Amino acid sequence: MTPQSGKVFLIGAGPGDVELLTLKAVKALGMADVVLIDDLVNREVLEFARPDVRIIEVGKRGGCKSTPQAFIERQMVHEAKCGHVVARVKGGDPFIFGRGGEEVQTLTAAGVDVEVINGITAGIGVPTALGIPVTHRDFSHGVTFVTGHTQPDDGINWSALVKGGTTLVIYMGVGNLRGIVQALRAAGMDATTPACAIQNGTLPNQRSVVTMLARLPTAVAEADIGSPAIIVVGDVVGLAHQQVEMDALIYNAL
Repeated sequence: MTPQSGKVFLIGAGPGDVELLTLKAVKALGMADVVLIDDLVNREVLEFARPDVRIIEVGKRGGCKSTPQAFIERQMVHEAKCGHVVARVKGGDPFIFGRGGEEVQTLTAAGVDVEVINGITAGIGVPTALGIPVTHRDFSHGVTFVTGHTQPDDGINWSALVKGGTTLVIYMGVGNLRGIVQALRAAGMDATTPACAIQNGTLPNQRSVVTMLARLPTAVAEADIGSPAIIVVGDVVGLAHQQVEMDALIYNAL
C-alpha cells in the first residue's frame, strides 16, 4: 500500500477497542501527513500515526454541536491538493452510516485519489462484546441494520422489518427509542421479543441492559444508557452472556 501524493484514506476505526483496528488501517495512519478524526474514535488509534502528524478534530456526536460535513469535505480536498496524505478516521466502518459514500463522491469529483479501508462496524462488534451473534441458525437467518436517527414515521417500513424476521440492529436509536419500540409493536412485533441496548460497546466503560422489547425504553432510562449506543432486537439477544433477569420473559436460549 504505497500512496501517491495527495491521497485520502477513509479509515474505519471499528467500534471502540483499539485492538480491533485493522493492520491496513494501522499502515495508512503511519503514512498520513494529516489526520481528520471523528469525535467517537478512540484516541489510542493516534499512537499509530507519525509524531509530526497534524491532527484536525472534526467531531460528530448526536445531540452536540458537530463539524459541518461540507467543511470536512472541503478540508480533505484542500489537503490532498496540497500534496498531503490524509487519513480521515471514522468510528466503525466508513460505509455503514458513516457518510463515507458521500465523501468518496466529493473526493472523486474533485480529482482526488481516495481509498476506503473498512472497519468493524458497531452493529457487529458491539453485540459480539455482549456474546450476541447477530445471526444464528436456530434463531435468525439474517440481520438488518437500521438508523434510529430519524422519527418512526419518516419512511422506514417497520412492518416490512418485522415481517422479515431478521435480527434488527439499530444505530443512533436511543433518542428516539420509545417511538421506535411503539412502531415495532404497532407493526406486530411481540412485546416479549428479547432486546438490549449497549453503550460504549467494546470499551472498558461498556454498559448494557437486556430485557424484552416492551420494557426496553424504561430499562434504558433506569440504567441511564445514553449515546453512543446500539440497540439489538431479536431472539439472538437471549444468548447474551451477561447474567440478567429478562423481566417476566422466560427465554431459554440453550
